[in-house]
Amino acid sequence: MKSYPPPLTDLSRRRFVQGIAIGGAVTGLGLLRPANAWALTSPGQPTVLSGTDFALDIAETPVNYTGATRLATTVNGSIPGPILRWKEGTTVTLRVTNHLRAPTSIHWHGILLPFQMDGVPGISFPGIAPGETFTYHFPVRQSGTYWYHSHSGFQEQTGLYGPLVIEPAGPERNPSRHDYVVMLNDWSDASPEHIFATLKRQSDYYNFAQPTVSDFFRDVREQGLRQALAERKMWNQMRMNPGDLSDVSGYTYTYLMNGAAPAGNWTALFKPGEKVRLRFINGSSMTIFDVRIPGLKMTVVSADGQDVEPVSVDEFRISVAETYDVIVEPREDRAFTIFAQSIDRSGYARGTLAPRLGMEAPVPAMDPRMPVSMVDMMGAMAQGSSGHGSMQGMQDMPGNRGSMATPAAPVVRHARTEYHNPGVDMHVDMPRTNLDDPGTGLRDNGRRVLTYADLHTIGGSIDPREPGREIELHLTGNMQRYMWSFDGVKFSDAKPIHFRAGERLRLVLVNDTMMNHPIHLHGMWSELENPGGGFQVRKHTVNVQPAQRVAYGVTADALGRWAYHCHMLYHMDAGMFREVVVS
Repeated sequence: MKSYPPPLTDLSRRRFVQGIAIGGAVTGLGLLRPANAWALTSPGQPTVLSGTDFALDIAETPVNYTGATRLATTVNGSIPGPILRWKEGTTVTLRVTNHLRAPTSIHWHGILLPFQMDGVPGISFPGIAPGETFTYHFPVRQSGTYWYHSHSGFQEQTGLYGPLVIEPAGPERNPSRHDYVVMLNDWSDASPEHIFATLKRQSDYYNFAQPTVSDFFRDVREQGLRQALAERKMWNQMRMNPGDLSDVSGYTYTYLMNGAAPAGNWTALFKPGEKVRLRFINGSSMTIFDVRIPGLKMTVVSADGQDVEPVSVDEFRISVAETYDVIVEPREDRAFTIFAQSIDRSGYARGTLAPRLGMEAPVPAMDPRMPVSMVDMMGAMAQGSSGHGSMQGMQDMPGNRGSMATPAAPVVRHARTEYHNPGVDMHVDMPRTNLDDPGTGLRDNGRRVLTYADLHTIGGSIDPREPGREIELHLTGNMQRYMWSFDGVKFSDAKPIHFRAGERLRLVLVNDTMMNHPIHLHGMWSELENPGGGFQVRKHTVNVQPAQRVAYGVTADALGRWAYHCHMLYHMDAGMFREVVVS
């Protein structure tokens, strides 16, 4: 018999309404001041380190987010670590000293650098042994908002991460009066090893959105008895759950904004009429956030550090490891809530944008949790029906299926290793290719929601050549067994992927699972293509939605060994990881 955690309402009472007010290492990352005052030293303020020479100390630090003290892995004693501020065109030197009892590392996420400086143990360097100092040294070839984090074990989950802001060599394209980092993270008092072991033992342990009898009767009213029975039978046959949106939920997570729990109310100041730049970074281990500021439009001006044509939105989804810069211009002398709810609606991070310290605005209720739709299961087969596709053909989904492709659908090439494989519980033979879907929980919600189709990198592609070859990989897994892989092959059993130095190639990813997977290629840009094959947007992390096919161009201009993986920490550790060799 399965055992489930106590109801989420009990959790909420224990958490004192989404976390205690102080929490964090010291007091967490507090208020940022205007852009012309980065070096802050007063209590409760973040440490901002600027220049070209940096000393970073990795150690254990006591923290308290829930009323219980735990040890976190910190950089210079804080969560997040200090904001590192570089300038494009300079060369930086970073001396990282390990005060832990275990090896550690820092990966500079999204940064173009020599592979020996990339910070991935076992691929780009051996790691930093206890008591040792490793010196990173490389030129800064880009500008924008990025971040850094450990690539050793589960240290990223325990606090080893921080923001990275790179000033452009020339004038800022979108100047603002104030410039704030808004870093989102997920914290658990439980050890990540315990969380991972729990997922392997019972993958839905943290998922409270189990179908109920009342849900069934609601479906009967809305769909009719026959359709409701067929849908329930389908989910039971596949041993899947339509409420499976996030592997780890607010049952164990406290969601942080700049190191502060929601009750801590991280605050950024403005004066009415001033432009404010907010640099959102999703540095969480497993949580996708939906972000909005009720009462304010947000103008998105950058994605993954690269300037985009400005687009005005009410809300955006930020997957794990992505960054978005937005400009807001509050004109009223009042507070506004910066609200980031988890994709599974089990909790939220929040802060405040206000004219004065101590002000608060109402915190909106979380949106209802929407179940996975037929689009997320069937891809293109279900499109054209508002995400609620026919059940016809679904009995062929599990196991070794025949093709459901039509002449209009893209050709899908499943690897032989995907079949007769206990690590693969689902195939998608007709993936959707559209980029204008905001995803489960955001469709038709009455707000203007950002999609990848809205993003257009200024300046276009860095390489106008047509790709000379194509590599197709499928994102595969078995949720019940908690196994994750590319093409049904976990990292420990996989051979490296080889790029020829200087070539232009196309990577095609097909998501054969019901989960979102933010895929990160180290060392090189991923230039996402639109469904017609034209350039869309430049990114370092591409979120692939369930039953979706995406393609992006890559120029193999970085010699060496590189990591390529899903940035969901436990997916990566379970096997959704490959090595890329450029030679």
